[in-house]
Amino acid sequence: MPVLDPARRISVTEAHSLGVAGLVRDAEAGGDLVVTRHGRPVAAVVSTQHLAALRVLEDDLRDAALVVLRMAGDAGVRGSLDDTIAAFGFDRTELEAEPDADLAAGRE
Repeated sequence: MPVLDPARRISVTEAHSLGVAGLVRDAEAGGDLVVTRHGRPVAAVVSTQHLAALRVLEDDLRDAALVVLRMAGDAGVRGSLDDTIAAFGFDRTELEAEPDADLAAGRE
């Protein structure tokens, strides 16, 4: 499905004459409209089905960009959880004791 079909363009004046009901009717029928002012696109009316598809594509693109960024910055070095905890100045025993200390002090 194309993001916006450039063939379905109407002017602001035409959109006004269609009215909200006409714009909604076209969107319900699956017809995306690009509203133009002085020949330049300024708004779009799309069906909720198309909007949902666009949001899925946006999420997929964001995920793909994150994967590419992680791959580009991955030096291949892996460490253990204990090494990571130590890098923050803690040890596992100390962290595991915190919830018990909080409960004993009446904090949840």
